[in-house]
Amino acid sequence: MKGMILAAGKGTRVRPITQSIPKPMIPILGKPVMESMIELFAQHNVSKIVINTSHLAEVIEGYFGDGHHFGVQLSYSYEGELLNGEYVSKALGSAGGMKKIQEFSGFFDETFVVVCGDAWIDLDLTDAVQQHKKLGGIATIITKNVLPDEVEKYGVVVADSRGQVTSFQEKPAKEEALSTQINTGIYIFEPAIFDYIPQDQEYDIGSELFPKLVEQHVPFYAVDLKFQWLDVGNIHDIWGVTKDILDGKVPGYRIPGTQVRAGIWLGINTVVDLDKCNIQPPAVIGSGCKIDDSANIVGPALIGANCVLDANCHVEASLIFDNIHVGENTQVNQQTIFGNYCIGHDGKPCEGMQWRHMRSNPKDRVSDALKSI
Repeated sequence: MKGMILAAGKGTRVRPITQSIPKPMIPILGKPVMESMIELFAQHNVSKIVINTSHLAEVIEGYFGDGHHFGVQLSYSYEGELLNGEYVSKALGSAGGMKKIQEFSGFFDETFVVVCGDAWIDLDLTDAVQQHKKLGGIATIITKNVLPDEVEKYGVVVADSRGQVTSFQEKPAKEEALSTQINTGIYIFEPAIFDYIPQDQEYDIGSELFPKLVEQHVPFYAVDLKFQWLDVGNIHDIWGVTKDILDGKVPGYRIPGTQVRAGIWLGINTVVDLDKCNIQPPAVIGSGCKIDDSANIVGPALIGANCVLDANCHVEASLIFDNIHVGENTQVNQQTIFGNYCIGHDGKPCEGMQWRHMRSNPKDRVSDALKSI
């Protein structure tokens, strides 16, 4: 079976992190969020996958390559234009990106699955496709129920007793939402869907294609299935997802490293004295780290690979990505440190902290080199 992963967006709600890497490459416990989606496709025999790229496309394409390491075949559809001898990203929207691929090669010649590249799910895709075929429509959207206060972050779906979608609202205000059934960004289509997508223009699945299907009474269904879904929509979500995993709320998500004590995981080649350093679980410390004996780590906390924590520094309820040196006596509390940026869980920049990005990871150097080409 064939699939598509949507990965062309700029990730504006996750800035400044997405100034350095595209949103689908944001690591959750050390693994790019989109990697889990490719692995899920492979598990359900979706082995031929096209990924649309635009913003920082070279980072995605350089990491995943042709897909053979993941047991799939990958191809990329770059969305951009050549201006003054230089390629400039220009995303076509989720539906426009699909149309570009179809116009190029006719790739989607059978039932196909489309997912967003910025979420982790453990959905039974095989069952979802069977449900789609049983309903007999040209489009099926996988939905979930959320709390009323959360609906304004998503597309809201209303379906009749047969499951046919009768209304679709893209990110309505909570007082205007017609239901709490929301779009998870997981779609199953038949090739006939391209009859409803215009050529050579930016066009979105949620805000344009789905309302058109409803208006024209096209057979378009919603299927509510039980599965875990972690959506990385903004800066706060990155921490929220990490915290939920460390707190044991996401069964099935593998925590990296070796569990050396209850709720404490360590990578390899890391220097830390567990009897001297104050570590309160849950906490993950990546490979190649050096933690001073007088450092304090109060979980939930994640320390990425190749990090250094100097004397008397305190890390609490925080997320520190790879290659970060936290200076002596520094307090990191309710904050995310990524590259050259530090952001509080409230979205505000950190002030008065001593830390630096060491950039010792070869992948970072390769990425930087690619950006300069």
